[in-house]
Amino acid sequence: MPSLSGLGLAAAGFVISAAFVVSSGAVEVFIDATRGSIQKIPIAVFPFKEGLSMNGQVPLEVLKADLRRSLLFDVADLEKLGIKAGGSSAPDDESIRRAGEAGWAVQVWGAIQPRGEDAVMEGTLYDYTRKEEVGNKRYVGSPDVVRQMAHRFADELAFHFTGEQGIARSRIAYVSEKGRGKELFVMDYDGYNPRQVTFDEFLNLAPSWSPDKQHLAFVTYRAGKDPEIHDLDLVTGRRRAIVALPGLNITPDWAPSGEELAFTTTKDGNAEIYKVDKAGKRFERLTNHWAADLAPTWSPTGREIAFTSDRGGTPQIYLMSADGTNLHPLTYKDRHGTYNTAAAWSPKGNWIAHVCRDDRRLLKLCLISPDGQQQKQLTFGSSNDESPSWSADGRHVAFSSARNGKRDIYMINVDGTGLERLTAHATFNDDPAWSLP
Repeated sequence: MPSLSGLGLAAAGFVISAAFVVSSGAVEVFIDATRGSIQKIPIAVFPFKEGLSMNGQVPLEVLKADLRRSLLFDVADLEKLGIKAGGSSAPDDESIRRAGEAGWAVQVWGAIQPRGEDAVMEGTLYDYTRKEEVGNKRYVGSPDVVRQMAHRFADELAFHFTGEQGIARSRIAYVSEKGRGKELFVMDYDGYNPRQVTFDEFLNLAPSWSPDKQHLAFVTYRAGKDPEIHDLDLVTGRRRAIVALPGLNITPDWAPSGEELAFTTTKDGNAEIYKVDKAGKRFERLTNHWAADLAPTWSPTGREIAFTSDRGGTPQIYLMSADGTNLHPLTYKDRHGTYNTAAAWSPKGNWIAHVCRDDRRLLKLCLISPDGQQQKQLTFGSSNDESPSWSADGRHVAFSSARNGKRDIYMINVDGTGLERLTAHATFNDDPAWSLP
């Protein structure tokens, strides 16, 4: 297990009291969720000490949920250990001892206090084996961002144990019916704090995050015009057209560099894949075929693009280099079925999620390796599942489904467990796009 200094947590804001070693039990962190071979880190999360008018349950429950979703931690059930799980004070020595002797050597507690009009959240990381605090973290902000404070603490705990940023502060953009149109919304990764970001009363579809999380590219249908690809600056609220070519301009996807987008246009008479620089000035055609080529998705290296085409007679996933060369099929009708579309490349590069069709001709999510050697079905049930989008850690997929009677956004782990519904609006919700943390 790496020390704090090795992971650079001092720069992340921890006040370091000692290098942290979990215990002689040699905890092995995340390997590959699809193999079912994860040895999770046992962690006990104690109730938060509460100050006047502050509710410690909010950061406590958010933190525990974040740690569970990370798939890195096995969060202790304190009540089963005979430890008081509620309350408003820091854990006593007996609770710490009981959890530690039961095998929960990694322990966390905190406090939430008022300071003027602000809230102050403190988090402590404790090593029971060494009988010492490893580090402390303090966050200050308005009371309405306490959830974000807890998300940040969870991400920094994940970073401590893996050297990789957690996903608790990531966001999901999606499409929701609003009035006469469909508008773009953005929510926290766990479904909280949804906010509307377009206000057109037209159709706005297919959002794609820029790597810096500041911009959304999306398709907009304005009255009397062909669909265009627009860029929305989420910081300033400014909006501009990037692609307004004659015909349909659809399915944008930001490159990992943030310098260009891949998209589909029918300006040549049929649907082809193009690239354009972020200024919307320089266009490059990548495909040239009579069939429809749609829905490009970049590999995490930016060197390859996957897309959907029916050039073989049925819709299948194809791969090509980012300059349009080395084009070849990834899925085949005889091996992978007659319907494979809407590819989404994992940020880790090891899987491509896509929409497939099961034996009942229902749309499901499948995973396929980029070499085509491994494929598995990810979702099951009696509804259609569509629009996959990956979390930055490659351990979760967001998608849309009508499995509860109306179309909503869901999250699932890549091993098929942990299904969660994220949207609870009384309207149609579709096209999720997951940001980087």
